[in-house]
Amino acid sequence: MSDTTASLTRKISSAGDLQSVVRTMKALAASSIGQYDRSVRALGDYYRTVELGLSACFRESTLAAPMTKQKEQNDAGAIGAVVFGSDQGLVGQFNDVVADYAIKTLAALPGKPEVWAVGERVHARLADGGLPLVGLFAVPNSVKAITPLVGQIQIESEARRAKGEYACVYVFHNRPKSGALYEPVSQRLLPLDAQWLQGLAKVHVSG
Repeated sequence: MSDTTASLTRKISSAGDLQSVVRTMKALAASSIGQYDRSVRALGDYYRTVELGLSACFRESTLAAPMTKQKEQNDAGAIGAVVFGSDQGLVGQFNDVVADYAIKTLAALPGKPEVWAVGERVHARLADGGLPLVGLFAVPNSVKAITPLVGQIQIESEARRAKGEYACVYVFHNRPKSGALYEPVSQRLLPLDAQWLQGLAKVHVSG
């Protein structure tokens, strides 16, 4: 009986230690999420300002038509794609969801995909899905590391586009929804999407 009591005591003690560790992890995660949330809100205001500026430019120009023609001419070329994942623990199916979405979306597009992965876990998932991977970027571990990462991605993609290797460039990521939910989304970065341009031309300051 004493052995059983001692065993239960040790298990209870271990459970208490584990609970303490979990609380600490939650506190650290909440702190990290807070700084990213603040950055997202700040970027929202910045994006709105840029959007208004571009809207004014496109309303006074005929850029949308050449962009549409360029898309038609480039459809047969290679497709550059950047897929953002997460290397954090306890993220469930986060990487699987965005990887599966990227695999299905790229399979439906004309041209051979060449994929850059942000994060080792999503890189492995994309490799398992048979996508040709050309590079791996580390997931930024702080807000300050985001800008250098974006710059690095831009340099790599622009270098390949300048050589005529890419006809277009897509980005894939998970977008947060209400609560703890998220959904995979994609956007063509280059050349600019004609439908996006048309919508942008309709944006007004009061919108």
